Amino acid sequence: MALIKSVRGFTPEIGENCFLADNATIIGDVQIGRDCSIWFNTVLRGDVNSIRIGNGVNIQDGSVLHTLYEKSTIEIGDHVSVGHNVTIHGAAIRDYALIGMGATLLDHAVVGEGAIVAAGSLVLKDTVIQPGSIWGGVPAKFIKMVDPEQAKEINQKIAHNYLMYASWYKE
Repeated sequence: MALIKSVRGFTPEIGENCFLADNATIIGDVQIGRDCSIWFNTVLRGDVNSIRIGNGVNIQDGSVLHTLYEKSTIEIGDHVSVGHNVTIHGAAIRDYALIGMGATLLDHAVVGEGAIVAAGSLVLKDTVIQPGSIWGGVPAKFIKMVDPEQAKEINQKIAHNYLMYASWYKE
């Protein structure tokens, strides 16, 4: 069973039909929407500020989400896929965005709707990634625009696949 821990008077709130891996850790001021999956060795640490996660989001194995005390929060929209071993520190990610494996997003970065952050990228503090764009590298830079409908379709497929994968663990 996942470790769900209250801290500073905040208790995590988990939506309906969510999968929480046995060793996922969810602490403090965290709200998770419905149909989400939080995978193995993932830490959502809402001890110093809030973490808000929409519906249909998957946060894959080994990812860490944290914030700056009284300075940054995490806001993740609907149907976002966060790849394996991603670090999100006080950033905002809009609906249908895709964050590739091993990426790092720093405080006050904003990833626009349907945008893609390539695997291994470092999104610096205060970076604003336009909707429907692909960014990659260290530090992350604009690569190209993608068709917003195509990006949305790809991410919906991944998000729906993860909903299916999570159902295998509920049997």
